[in-house]
Amino acid sequence: MDSELVLHTGGCHCKRVRWRVYAPSSIVAWDCNCSDCSMRRNTHFIVPSERFELLGDSKEFITTYTFGTHTAKHTFCKVCGITSFYIPRSNPDGIAVTLRCVDPGTLTHVEIKCFDGQNWEGSYEQTGIASCSKATDEDSK
Repeated sequence: MDSELVLHTGGCHCKRVRWRVYAPSSIVAWDCNCSDCSMRRNTHFIVPSERFELLGDSKEFITTYTFGTHTAKHTFCKVCGITSFYIPRSNPDGIAVTLRCVDPGTLTHVEIKCFDGQNWEGSYEQTGIASCSKATDEDSK
């Protein structure tokens, strides 16, 4: 995967929630089957939180849902209901960006990996997903 960071923008359907994120143009996205992701058919990629920024007055239009351990913060637009990003249980120090909410034109390749959210602990250990929210030395280049 290409590690050079590029600027991606995106947001929700009604465009009241807008953000920008620095991530490679070639990414690994996670298809999760936990109770929440499977209902939303969410596929997302994870970045360190310092690479993500809400734009304008987006914060006004966000509400949050939690359940279970309350570690994950499932954010969504109060107006259109779209979850364009959230804080995942697997990476509470990062941001999960919904793949289909990225504006067209900056992603060149997406590799989809499966995260077995129905068997969360085992999948967490096996996939190495926790490393996705860690900045690397390559980030500073």
